[in-house]
Amino acid sequence: MAEIQALAKGLKILNLLEHARSGMGTTEIANQLSIDKSSASRLLHTLANYGFVEQDENSARYLLGPQLLTLGQRLLNRITLRDHARPYLHELVDKTGECAHLAIQAQRQALYIDQVESTAALRVESEIGTLSPLHCTALGKVMLAFAEGRMPEELQAFTHRTVTDRSTLQAQLTQTAARGYAIDDEEYNYGVRCVAAPVYDHRGALVGAIGISGPAGRVTLERIDEFGSVVKETAAALSARMGYDATLQWTPNAGGESANG
Repeated sequence: MAEIQALAKGLKILNLLEHARSGMGTTEIANQLSIDKSSASRLLHTLANYGFVEQDENSARYLLGPQLLTLGQRLLNRITLRDHARPYLHELVDKTGECAHLAIQAQRQALYIDQVESTAALRVESEIGTLSPLHCTALGKVMLAFAEGRMPEELQAFTHRTVTDRSTLQAQLTQTAARGYAIDDEEYNYGVRCVAAPVYDHRGALVGAIGISGPAGRVTLERIDEFGSVVKETAAALSARMGYDATLQWTPNAGGESANG
């Protein structure tokens, strides 16, 4: 199929500017494309009208425009957490033998958006779409410990192990942030222990949590550190897949009351 010449030349201009850190002038662009200066000027004017290029007021040279950043951001947003997380959920099941879950924060709760079941006869499952409290689930504690959010107003007790004292929970969240993973020690359901870790995107923002849940008889307190290391490593690998740069400096929120409320 034949190219639309004007469109092709406009795209070539964008490719030229991509590699020109200080921009390019109209004459320079015209020479590179082997077209006359007036044609280059019209193309640049059209691209500028739509935000794809912009002209420096001092040098009159053209640079890539903000619309490209907007389109790039939309493309990145299409790369969804759930799509990328699936193989990492399988990896967690393979390495731990327990059910693996993925959650995001919604309505001030942890929303389960995907899971991969264990093959064990006795296993812990959570239906996709389930909402669980933040303060007593491992996935929820990740949201509190690693993101700038407020602690829930009400700390409801679900078992006798649920932490309902705010200062005690705050200390627990600080410990969670320091070790890099959260624990639910039969705090939401009797006989169930869970471990979860944070997942970040290309901006360094927390986008979710990934973790495992299993019977307390298998996920014993003696193995918590072992499971925690596996979950944390898997979460880090998923974060890298989401574009997160682990060399970026980051300070855990540890469940503090943010200035943004």
